[in-house]
Amino acid sequence: MKPTLKNRFSIELIYVLGIVAISFAAIFVKWSQAEVSAIAMYRLFITDLLLVPLLWKYRIEFSKLTLRQLGMLFVSGTALGLHFLLWMASLRFTTVASSTVILTLEPIIVMLGSFFLFRLRSNRAMRIGMAVAITGSLAISMGDFTLSGSALVGDILSFLSVIAVSAHLLIGKRMREWTSAYVYNFCVFAFAGIFLAVYNVVSGIPFGGYSEREWGLFLLLALIPTLFGHYLFNWLLKYMNASAVSMAVLGEPVVASILAWQLLNERLTTLQLVAGVFIIAGVWVFIRYGKETDRD
Repeated sequence: MKPTLKNRFSIELIYVLGIVAISFAAIFVKWSQAEVSAIAMYRLFITDLLLVPLLWKYRIEFSKLTLRQLGMLFVSGTALGLHFLLWMASLRFTTVASSTVILTLEPIIVMLGSFFLFRLRSNRAMRIGMAVAITGSLAISMGDFTLSGSALVGDILSFLSVIAVSAHLLIGKRMREWTSAYVYNFCVFAFAGIFLAVYNVVSGIPFGGYSEREWGLFLLLALIPTLFGHYLFNWLLKYMNASAVSMAVLGEPVVASILAWQLLNERLTTLQLVAGVFIIAGVWVFIRYGKETDRD
């Protein structure tokens, strides 16, 4: 039986909870001293471990997955693992504000992917929003370059992580037509974790020897931004349209930057604030007034 929500207020409350949850990811990564690939790997494996009790309930759906579907899940999971690896690495070089604001370019990259892969074209509002958002992103990168070369490296890593997660979402857009949120998420998290495990083996990154504090952070990453963030948004797709759910990415840099200011003492520069407004305004125009249609 599908879960139900009694009223609109409940949906909006869960939506806000998801935004706050994903915003904590950057804080936990900043607090951790472990290699980012190890953080991401355990974040995903622990999440799946928490989901194991429900495996039996979905056993029939798992058994009906075709080789093609498993292949798509593998590619989606690999893209998600790459996203976590690149984005977490970006936080070692740049601020939470810069890294998370650049993540708001995600809907625009997804739009471009939809154009080339699904033959969907954009209207004028989407193109204007894209131009404004990219201008803000470039402003942040140029500003960070004047501060330090490493900050620019962090911006580039964050942008590459957006491309990776966009690929993950484009595949998920098709996969969610055939699979439940549970099966999709469980498989994708597993494949992403395996990808990161292989990376750690090749790179010689240890799987153990972490302090209790580090294990606690791994658990928090699995519980808060993954289960109550990423998983929750996929679940909400049954009650909200995809464009509305994707708007959550606009709230993350705002909440994450405030958390970083309070918990990490990271100051917000004037350029970050202005550029952030540009990016958020551009993506808002893109989502609010944009409309995709079939390409002739």
